[in-house]
Amino acid sequence: MTLTQDYKLTLHQRVENDPAFANALLDEAISLFLNGEADVARLVLRDLVNATIGFETLALEVNKPSKSVHRMLSAKGNPTMDNLTKIVGVLKTRLNLTINVYTTVCDS
Repeated sequence: MTLTQDYKLTLHQRVENDPAFANALLDEAISLFLNGEADVARLVLRDLVNATIGFETLALEVNKPSKSVHRMLSAKGNPTMDNLTKIVGVLKTRLNLTINVYTTVCDS
């Protein structure tokens, strides 16, 4: 019988032990947003929040009720650009990151 572990626990342990992994998750979420995959990006952000600061702390920092932040980062969530910017800003600060965006030409 194969033993498995809940992915949330695995993700939390990986983020805790590997800061580069947490940085990569935030990078991936931003890339997904910019490439039109907002539903997946919200879920990646949700996992990152759960593995780092938690929704209660995030809610306090963005001055929103915790349930509202949970809804914003659900698959069907619809955060405003202002709220999304605040969320990414809090994560960026907590992870001690600077975000730079580069564009490339896409060959058709």
